Amino acid sequence: MFITRKKIENELRFLKQKFNFLKQEISSQKVLQGNILAKLNQANVDQIIQNIHLSEFKVFSQWGDDGIIQFLVNYLNIEIKTFVEFGVQDYTEANTRFLLLNNNWTGLIMDGSEEYMNQVKKEEIYWQYELTATPVFITCENINALLKESGFQGELGLLHIDIDGNDYWVWKAITTVSPIIVIVEYNSVLGYDKAWTIPYKADFNRTDGHYSNLYFGASLSALCDLAEEKGYYFIGSNSNGNNAYFIRKDKINGLKPLDAKTGYVLSKFRESRDKNGNLTYTNGSDRLKQINGLDVYNTRTNQIEKI
Repeated sequence: MFITRKKIENELRFLKQKFNFLKQEISSQKVLQGNILAKLNQANVDQIIQNIHLSEFKVFSQWGDDGIIQFLVNYLNIEIKTFVEFGVQDYTEANTRFLLLNNNWTGLIMDGSEEYMNQVKKEEIYWQYELTATPVFITCENINALLKESGFQGELGLLHIDIDGNDYWVWKAITTVSPIIVIVEYNSVLGYDKAWTIPYKADFNRTDGHYSNLYFGASLSALCDLAEEKGYYFIGSNSNGNNAYFIRKDKINGLKPLDAKTGYVLSKFRESRDKNGNLTYTNGSDRLKQINGLDVYNTRTNQIEKI
């Protein structure tokens, strides 16, 4: 039986429409389930205040951050419902996507890949919600101008920084916005007792920094010191040991401030690589040995040290 090209094209179009429909249905079900879990968390406020891990659940976040974020935005009763997140790749797995879809917040997302940002702009969420997607490589020198040009100034509901590199330096540089909640990725491999970050290099790339992919970002102590400097309390990390949560001091509302040692979580995910780019599955403190001898900046002494 001869099948015309037009028939094939029609079949492909139908399959694509069906796929997109199923994709939307799955997303809607995930949002509904997350909304139910968020409401359950509201009945356990006293316990969650003592340990934010109890609020965790995953909808679109890589780990349980969706639950923590939902708990915080509900508990703090934030009036300015805006967020900024950068380092989102194609935004399918991100910490603010659920906030966008479930709470209808206004947001700005940024990533160094133009391809990723163009993918987001082709999604239905881009016209359904007030979202701006900007392709840009973020540095200390451009971050404030980028925020201002995108219409984000002054009070901000939530800021999430995850760029696998200059996270400490970029947060330090930000003055255009004053977020109520700040989430910053920390490098668990660096421990909790040293106030370390990578030395600032505007074009830092994690893989180029060291083949292991373990040389990036800042220790939790360095971020906690910076939080104090900028007027924030540290209230804990996610249970996977990669995101630290900070609340502006005037909005703490009974949440429990922690020090770096108490709130530190040693990550268990094993993402280290060998010189050929293959996973090595290195565990625990053995990961630090892979980057021994590399330069780090001590934010307390303002000196370059060796790991």
